[in-house]
Amino acid sequence: MEEDYVEVRKSWWERNWKWFVPTGCVSILLIFVLFIAGIFFGVTSMMTNSDVYKGTMNEVQHNQLVIEKLGTPIEDDGMTSGSINTTNNDRGNCNLQIPIKGPKGQATVFVVAEKKGVWKYSEMTVFIKATKEEIDLLKK
Repeated sequence: MEEDYVEVRKSWWERNWKWFVPTGCVSILLIFVLFIAGIFFGVTSMMTNSDVYKGTMNEVQHNQLVIEKLGTPIEDDGMTSGSINTTNNDRGNCNLQIPIKGPKGQATVFVVAEKKGVWKYSEMTVFIKATKEEIDLLKK
């Protein structure tokens, strides 16, 4: 008597779950990380493209005392932190910390401003890290 063997074929899931589950988990994690990175770089880009940031960097790069302490060129050195809030582009406020560097050293620029049509700065100081010196850019 011959026995008939019926081959039972496993489903796709039964054959492939061992590689599909880890790949799916890694994919979801990667999408989440890319989403968070996109938000981070979007916010950072928004700050560095603002009028306050550009005006501050212009002041820093043309201030003789800062040039004396840091050398030229003076450029940003990492991530700008703080906040910029505006409504209808007519009103707003800003509080930024901008890390900068030059060939002779590093510093941080502290900016506080309020906008009522135009930005009015109440603080724009450069803190030189090596000497702990503070340079007020609003004093002319």
